Amino acid sequence: MDRPLAVVTGASNGIGYELAKQFAQHGFDLVVTATGSSLEAAAQDFRQLGASVETIEADLANYDGVESLYAKIKSTGRPVEAIAINAGVGVGGEFARETSLEDELNLINLNVVSTVHLAKRVVKDMVEQGKGRILFSSSIASIMPGPFEAVYAASKAFTHSFAEAIRNELSDTGVTVTSLMPGPTDTNFFHRAGMDDTKAGSGKKDDPAEVAKQGFEALMQGKDAIVAGSLMNKLQAGAMKLVPDTISSAMHRQLAEPGSADKSAKETKE
Repeated sequence: MDRPLAVVTGASNGIGYELAKQFAQHGFDLVVTATGSSLEAAAQDFRQLGASVETIEADLANYDGVESLYAKIKSTGRPVEAIAINAGVGVGGEFARETSLEDELNLINLNVVSTVHLAKRVVKDMVEQGKGRILFSSSIASIMPGPFEAVYAASKAFTHSFAEAIRNELSDTGVTVTSLMPGPTDTNFFHRAGMDDTKAGSGKKDDPAEVAKQGFEALMQGKDAIVAGSLMNKLQAGAMKLVPDTISSAMHRQLAEPGSADKSAKETKE
């Protein structure tokens, strides 16, 4: 009970799994959530690092899923010292003719609605206790229009803007907010989003463990945002702030357009 408590959503794989490991390695106990049977196996890994771990399988795209997670957090009777609001999903493809409305509304519910919902519950508690750290998983996609990931990129733009705004509001409360902005990372994101045949999906990606490490360190240092991963991500993020949206959207198209992986491979051979 002397250990601080951290909450991580989307903790069964990818960046969320590695963030939970970071917390466990640095002396935190955990409440972790995800969907699917792999959550308990992930929790065992965190316990082997010395953490006491509470798990809850919850679909945060649903209102009741967020409420069940918050009830689990409150049931510990412990203050939340840190939370990584990380759960998210992508949808790739042309908006008008390829993607599913159901999938995109689910994306909005998970990436946007649940982010606000969970933050609303937890931030109030942190303000009352006079301390806390919040990490929102955004993306470098948040700073550019995202053709063929139109709804996903917009959702991450929302997340980053939301994080920056409430950080300012909370500046005198003892609660810090950090936006984690990774580039393409070696997780199952692109496969789940149906983007295996894109240049971004088939290309070189960053190690999720390194992304999580950088995100955790930024959170502990109270930074407002961190472009995580490779130096190329940082250079790209800097460049995107300097060019018009018409140019940055054209650049994103080259990475996310269906079939761009084959086109890229063909150009490399030539």
